[in-house]
Amino acid sequence: MRRRPNPIPRLYRWCSNIVQAPAIFLATGGCGSLALLVSLFDKSGRAQHRIAQAWARACVWISGARVTVRSAERLAAHPAAVYAANHTSYMDTPVVFAALPFQFRILAKKGLWSWAFIGWYLNRSGQIPIDTENTHATLSSLGAGVRTLRAGMPLFVFPEGGRTPNGELQPFLAGAAYLAIRAQVPLVPIALEGVYDLLPIHTHHFYPGPVTLCVGEPIATKGMTVRQTEELTARVKTAIEAMLEPERARATAGKETPTPVP
Repeated sequence: MRRRPNPIPRLYRWCSNIVQAPAIFLATGGCGSLALLVSLFDKSGRAQHRIAQAWARACVWISGARVTVRSAERLAAHPAAVYAANHTSYMDTPVVFAALPFQFRILAKKGLWSWAFIGWYLNRSGQIPIDTENTHATLSSLGAGVRTLRAGMPLFVFPEGGRTPNGELQPFLAGAAYLAIRAQVPLVPIALEGVYDLLPIHTHHFYPGPVTLCVGEPIATKGMTVRQTEELTARVKTAIEAMLEPERARATAGKETPTPVP
């Protein structure tokens, strides 16, 4: 696995400042404006999601990352599920939108709704904001998430609640497990590897390299109750941890042929 040097070479910093960051800003502005326009007549969110996927693939391409998906067949195993991934970078969201082949909703920090273009898309496309500092608002958001799942729409969550400061897994919040149990849908662990090295927290300089999205075995919640939320949270964290170390070793050895992202 290609690890990010500290500091990264000057050429990468120049490329990020002069080429990549402006290009991503333009792609975000263009796709955000188009999604806002399309939202006026696209009530299902399908067209908006396609625009988001195009934006995500453009961002991944501009960043220079090479994204592959492992165990992609597990993504189509259930019509509705909660997908839970480790959160390592601002680029996690583009990687997820580029890799997942179906429409879904995300549960994300309320602060993102104030961002130009991105916030417009989030608001108009039915994504679900969560305010972790307001208990009442959090419960309301979780209720909206349960209704989304029961309507047959998959939901994507970052259980850590924020980006890791050092590339290591942080404590998991119980929201993803709670949603899966309340809606009685599977909880699918996802391990993101290489995205932290691409763009870690507190920097805007890209360091291109291989990125892997590894899909774990879905965890059934049929018959579980909300009293088992902490147990399920621990299980999904353990599953993600178990995928990360072998994935790093595999990426170094190049033993497995992955599914490329178009």
